[in-house]
Amino acid sequence: MNAMALWCTSEETAELRPGVEGDGVLVDTVFSGISRGTESLVFRGHIPPSEATRMRGPAQEGDFPFPVKYGYSAVGQVREGSLNGQLVFALHPHQDHFRLPEDNLYALPDDVPPERAVLAANMETALNILWDSEATAGDQIAVVGAGVVGSLVAYLAARLPGAKVAIVDSNPSRRTVAEEFSCQFSGPEEAPHDCDVVIHTSGTEAGLVSSLGMAGQDATVVEASWHGDRLVSLPLGADFHSKRLRLQSSQVGALPPSRTPRWNHSRRLATAIDLLADSRLDVLISGESEFANLPAEYGTILSSPDTLCHRVRYTTS
Repeated sequence: MNAMALWCTSEETAELRPGVEGDGVLVDTVFSGISRGTESLVFRGHIPPSEATRMRGPAQEGDFPFPVKYGYSAVGQVREGSLNGQLVFALHPHQDHFRLPEDNLYALPDDVPPERAVLAANMETALNILWDSEATAGDQIAVVGAGVVGSLVAYLAARLPGAKVAIVDSNPSRRTVAEEFSCQFSGPEEAPHDCDVVIHTSGTEAGLVSSLGMAGQDATVVEASWHGDRLVSLPLGADFHSKRLRLQSSQVGALPPSRTPRWNHSRRLATAIDLLADSRLDVLISGESEFANLPAEYGTILSSPDTLCHRVRYTTS
């Protein structure tokens, strides 16, 4: 069988091209999920050369900037081996079938449908961000930027006992997500202040500047956005030092040092999949495309401010 995959072939151009199957057991893809933030940077060629190696995704083909086969959220059905017939999640680009070692496949629990399992990679990122923030019970927490990752961080934070969580976003349609997750919602003009923890996920300079303004004395501001090759200017004068703010980066490629004695990437991803057993999370699926139509629709999906997690559906025999 010849596998077909989505390739970014030049700036803002995508095509279906053959992709290497890989080694291991055969998996027919059922769904994959588009991670708008990172995939937008790849699609537009904004991966800096200094990060090209660290940014390589599992099963990636090609090199940045182009041509490159990229993505990391696939759900499929195993066709052979001890997992034959099982629905699984895998960190793999958008491709109609592939092979991976069984150790790289994560069986879906019965209470996590494959349609929702495309959120697994984003949930793993959100879990890591919450760990990096050190947010805890009773904290006043603001999440700036209600994309998929930011919304999932807010969803997790709202489960901390006594925590008060606010989602801040300039898109008023995100209020629906906030209400679904039992969070407050506000636009940037009404954003809360004196927060214990502020988590920035908007991917914009303005969002990060606003995040610093929301932080209280000795608070933590987590920068969870990745800006690619763009420079960001911050107001580190004024009260930044007198408030003794802590600016903490977060990146899913590494676990927080306090977790490494007990956790590894496999345990974290398995936990993220288990956390998807909540139908409220379906609000984060903002649309769906057929794999055959993906090249024509990909740019619009990535550029639309209303895109959360866009699901790709594959036709399997």
